[in-house]
Amino acid sequence: MIAEMQEEEAVKLAREMLDSGYDAVQLLGLCRQAMEVVGKRYAEGEYFLPELMLAGEMLRAIGDMAKPLIKQGASEGKTAGTVVLGTVQGDLHDIGKNIVTFMLEINGFKVIDLGIDVPPSSFIENIKLHKPQVVGLSGFLTLAFDAMKTTVEVIQEAGLRNDIRIMIGGGQVDEAVKNYTGADAFGLNAMEAVSLCKQWIPA
Repeated sequence: MIAEMQEEEAVKLAREMLDSGYDAVQLLGLCRQAMEVVGKRYAEGEYFLPELMLAGEMLRAIGDMAKPLIKQGASEGKTAGTVVLGTVQGDLHDIGKNIVTFMLEINGFKVIDLGIDVPPSSFIENIKLHKPQVVGLSGFLTLAFDAMKTTVEVIQEAGLRNDIRIMIGGGQVDEAVKNYTGADAFGLNAMEAVSLCKQWIPA
């Protein structure tokens, strides 16, 4: 339903599934699979920005229903660490970033989400302010790779690079892009991002 842009039906079914005891994390996993279909159709020119945005709205609505249920089961108390996250300058995609934010939060991390089209200066400001252990740079478009590289360079120039780990994620990231941008690692999905943060921030 998400992949076919059936907003009302998708949200209604998600509500029914959660009410009948369906696992909220599993439901979000299904949503992620649907988003991959949407992303593929977008890349192939079958879907355009309005479809991408509508899919994001559906995801947000379902996430808002699922989040409290997951948080009930998550451990309360101290945070596992702090992560500053944002979609880099020139890129307006936030669906993947929002899933990563969500999954990090339910795993006990404090997430400072800077939103979309974030200039390097804003990353610097928030690194100084929040002193995160990890910084996440998100970008869906290939033009985001240059912005990621610039952001990493600016963090380096500010003398903050040694204190943090940088992960990148988005549409086309791979080992070559990681090396090009100067990041420490890349994640293909939200669970990989969570694994990286757990690896980098020992409990």
